Amino acid sequence: MRIPHLVSERAVDTIRVASREHVLAAVLGIPRLLRHRAWTDVDPEQGQGLGVLLVPGFGAHDQSLALTTAWLKARGYRPTGARVGFTVGCTTDLVDRVERVLERHVAATGGPVVLLGQSRGGMVARLTAVRRPDLVRGLVMMGSPVVEPLSAQRDVLAIARLLTRLSAMGVPGLMNGDCLTGDCFTENFTALGRPLEVPALSLYSRSDGIVPWQCSQDPHADCVEVRSTHTGMGFDPDVYTALDQRLRQWNPTAALARAC
Repeated sequence: MRIPHLVSERAVDTIRVASREHVLAAVLGIPRLLRHRAWTDVDPEQGQGLGVLLVPGFGAHDQSLALTTAWLKARGYRPTGARVGFTVGCTTDLVDRVERVLERHVAATGGPVVLLGQSRGGMVARLTAVRRPDLVRGLVMMGSPVVEPLSAQRDVLAIARLLTRLSAMGVPGLMNGDCLTGDCFTENFTALGRPLEVPALSLYSRSDGIVPWQCSQDPHADCVEVRSTHTGMGFDPDVYTALDQRLRQWNPTAALARAC
């Protein structure tokens, strides 16, 4: 007699992904980062005051990019958070809010700034860069679903659909149905496919358990592979190595200072 499986294959896969992408698992990578040259090699004059606006991922907060903020500050950049809460609202509303923060940061730093976003934050950053290329020096997307954005891991989409149902019941500040299937989605999906007028870097990983790596293959960006999990990108030395190289290229003030 055949004994039925007590746990379905899908459930096993979900547990495996959840354990690999758990925040605690990502945080355990911090000691490795702090020992790596990407963290320990510091030139405080590198950034020359270039502004960076950081946009957190879905369900995350500005604090989720605290290490990235510290890394940038130590190298003379001027980072600031997007102040969009947990990045769970309507996409168009999030882009509107990031645009306003972007305008203020450009005014404060005296020139175009770098947009850096993780996961959904990278998608929002890209949409903002398409809308306001005049304010953007460069764009960094970390594990961001900019190609086929609804191809994320099934449980993440289930959460998104739950948020739309709660929004329909009157809970404010969440996603509505239009974000997944309506005019809002169509408008933003079209904008995601538009060519970028600014230099861009898209970091992806084949170990990403949330966003399939193919969804981060932005045809209008330089796509660089890292070996991080999705939640661990902010703690991965390869990410900072790639970020360091690209920011040096994008900073005309620092390049001029080195030439002199």
